[in-house]
Amino acid sequence: MHYSLAKSSWGQEELDAISKVIESDIYSMHKFVAQFEQNFAEFVGSKYCVMVNSGSSANLLAVAALFFTKNPMLKRGDEVIVPAVSWSTTYTPLQQYGLKVKFVDIDLHTLNYDLEQLESAISDKTRMIMAVNLLGNPNDFDHINKIINEINPDIILLEDNCEALGAKFQQKYAGTFGLMGTFSTFFSHHMSTMEGGMIVTEDEQLYHILLSIRSHGWTRHLPTINQVTGKKSDNEFEESFKFVLPGYNVRPLEMSGAIGIEQLKKLPQFLEMRRVNALEFKKLFRDHPYLITQKEIGTSSWFGFSLVLKENAPLSREKLVQLLKENEIECRPIVTGNFVKNEVVKYFDYQIHNELKNADIIDKRGLFVGNHHVDMRPQINWLKAKLDCN
Repeated sequence: MHYSLAKSSWGQEELDAISKVIESDIYSMHKFVAQFEQNFAEFVGSKYCVMVNSGSSANLLAVAALFFTKNPMLKRGDEVIVPAVSWSTTYTPLQQYGLKVKFVDIDLHTLNYDLEQLESAISDKTRMIMAVNLLGNPNDFDHINKIINEINPDIILLEDNCEALGAKFQQKYAGTFGLMGTFSTFFSHHMSTMEGGMIVTEDEQLYHILLSIRSHGWTRHLPTINQVTGKKSDNEFEESFKFVLPGYNVRPLEMSGAIGIEQLKKLPQFLEMRRVNALEFKKLFRDHPYLITQKEIGTSSWFGFSLVLKENAPLSREKLVQLLKENEIECRPIVTGNFVKNEVVKYFDYQIHNELKNADIIDKRGLFVGNHHVDMRPQINWLKAKLDCN
């Protein structure tokens, strides 16, 4: 039996969608991307959605946009709180925009913020909190918002939801609790558009900024009346190459938009199957003698299944990885582990709040295996059987 980390979720519908794009002979961002953005915004219950070429680009634009509002919401040197365990491109836009990054420990069971540590980390310099919903598990946003409201209601909450599409907290989709939320549709994620990412927001000014900086910082994709330039000229020639913001080119392909339309139709059934698999996983690994598994907050979308070795475990992580490999069970570290231990932090302006003891445990003793949109219960039972044999 082979237990893979990820599986393709495409069918004939996605291939037909690609064919429609080929027939149209328009491959750069056009009507299919626009339709997908509208559909996705409606799905998660947000007013605006901007599609880009990756979740990493979504994080980059979300951070950048906060510098370009009429009264800039962030400036270089501002303090941003982040969890010590996440993907690299949660953090790198913060470095690239000259923000001071404060790393806070995670909870060993939820893999999201240790909420006591988060609260104690907030200072009078804190301008933003980056909430990351790790491996599909939403944060406790009631608690986080209570902390923000009691200490400083002006603190910005930004949500990296790239690993948690479809997760819910209090019946509201993760990715819609912050000023902006980011998503990813990479191959191994809950739905796939080849490469792709989205930013959602309720804020019209931020939406207009995102439209501009997604495409070179020009005005072409802005509405006539907008919150970047006010009113566009009626002269199409003048507006065609008019640059007003320091932008990028992180536009998605038209094929990604067309595929996204079809994948979004299937997403509810994908999520349902992931949760069926999770029920089997939780049943088999509940109260395991030497493994800690992720504690669900709200309704997780179960990106994957984490396994963290307890101190009394009869094997090391190195031996566990080897055991899984020998039995064709693919695994990976829990994202970056303790990010501060990565060489790249030498380029950051950062500080560590208290100790990162749980992030260190994840770094040394944690890994995750895959979860998919199809029935994985035989593979999950295979995993359990192989661990029981050890």
